[in-house]
Amino acid sequence: MAEHEEKKHEESLMEKIAEKIHGHDSSSSSSSSDSDDDKQSESSIKDKVFRLFGREKPVHHVFGGGKPADILLWRNKKISAGALGVATVIWVLFELLEYHLLTLVCHLLILALALLFLWSNATQFINKSTPHIPEVQIPKEPVLEFALALRFEINRAFAVLRDIALGRDLKMFLSVIAGLWVLSIVGSWCNFLTLFYIVFVVLHTVPVLYEKYEDKVDPFAEKAMHEIKKQYAVFDAKVLSKIPRGPLKQKKKD
Repeated sequence: MAEHEEKKHEESLMEKIAEKIHGHDSSSSSSSSDSDDDKQSESSIKDKVFRLFGREKPVHHVFGGGKPADILLWRNKKISAGALGVATVIWVLFELLEYHLLTLVCHLLILALALLFLWSNATQFINKSTPHIPEVQIPKEPVLEFALALRFEINRAFAVLRDIALGRDLKMFLSVIAGLWVLSIVGSWCNFLTLFYIVFVVLHTVPVLYEKYEDKVDPFAEKAMHEIKKQYAVFDAKVLSKIPRGPLKQKKKD
């Protein structure tokens, strides 16, 4: 009996020691996991850097992440250079050479039809096969997708204009007025084709340069945004706050 009790006593001591060891391991593992979590949170805070326009995704995802983004960011240099070259040729033809659209289209069709007609008839005399001219058809799905996307953007623009007209957003109202005023000044300097070409060139140069030097541009943009917000706060306190609000905003306050 005494030996049996001693064995039980030894087993209980071993169980207590094992529990203490296990508890120490679990506490150390939890403390290490907590420290790891703290390190991860600190690293995430450090990684959270100011990005232009408050974006959280890469520039490629901001432009949609598809083929248009690849073209604008020069992922495929041949296609991007070709698109920019075609736009430049069109601008030179219509702006510098003062070619008219209808005249250009008619001349191109005359040239293409004459060459194909002569080629098709010449093959009968030189015993060669006639040129293969594929059937061209506009697919239905891309046209519908483009129409739906255009409809969505137009409706969203109408909603924004309605909110501005109802006096719901003074900041947006001032931004739109300033943007339209700038466009009117730019429109007095050049015609629509030149403006479209400038925008096209900017879209093919600024995003790729920003993507390359974003780590240097973002700190300057952060300082500029901070200064703009500071000046806007002063302007709001001295001017905008004294302007009487519309009836919708007064109802919301009541």
